[in-house]
Amino acid sequence: MNGAGLAAVRVVLAPRLLLLHLLALVAVGAAVGLGLWQLDAWQTRRDAEAADLADARALPLQQVMGPDAPYPADAIGRPVELAGEWVPEATFYVSGRRLEERTGFWAVTPLAVCGTDCAKAPAMLVVRGWTPDPAAPPPRGRVDLTGWLQPPEGSGRQDPDPADDVLVELRVADAIQRVDQDLYGAYVIQRTAEPAAGGTGTSPGTSTGADASLEPVTPDSLPEPETFTALRNLLYALEWWVFAAFALFVWWRWVRDELHAARAPGSAEVPSST
Repeated sequence: MNGAGLAAVRVVLAPRLLLLHLLALVAVGAAVGLGLWQLDAWQTRRDAEAADLADARALPLQQVMGPDAPYPADAIGRPVELAGEWVPEATFYVSGRRLEERTGFWAVTPLAVCGTDCAKAPAMLVVRGWTPDPAAPPPRGRVDLTGWLQPPEGSGRQDPDPADDVLVELRVADAIQRVDQDLYGAYVIQRTAEPAAGGTGTSPGTSTGADASLEPVTPDSLPEPETFTALRNLLYALEWWVFAAFALFVWWRWVRDELHAARAPGSAEVPSST
């Protein structure tokens, strides 16, 4: 490397520019990573549209996902079995839920997934059924439950009154403020529920185990996803990558300007190569 090249390297690696290089590296790396995350979300939604697991054999919840695990992309609508104890004081309702031609609420109660010690066991949000009014009595006691596993909602809709027991979406981030234990990153639509052996039972139910005051919810009655939901994830990915390219461009311009300044007449930092 000639003298001009060595001088240029000294300018680029000057201590006052090290912070610039570090910021550029962090910005580009973060933007690329977030773009890949959005691309994965886009692919997951596309794959989910082609998967129909509603009639598959129910698997134990522990075989499908753990309490601290991210939602498995291949498990949307998967029937699961779980057992535990209801957390009745954390019951809440989700508004704007359609059932045939009617609009009402989902009744949601966390179920502590546990054997004997349930006080600090992680809980799964359970959609117990549909109701026209947010007043269904919560269940109590231990239960063996089967239902369809679903990813949490989160389109960013604002809740006009976060302090009441009615939510606009079934978001884990909102529900976790209502319980003392951790929550699974998912929810279950109840299909059947029977009192566990030796338990104290649940609220009165129909032949399917649902509360008599509630009408059953099935995957077919879930809200239709927005047409451009998956496309939006893809566009977000592209936006992050454009930001990464912009950050790289700003870094390059800054370094180029420093080199030009060092080569300016009267500067001895980078001698001219001519």
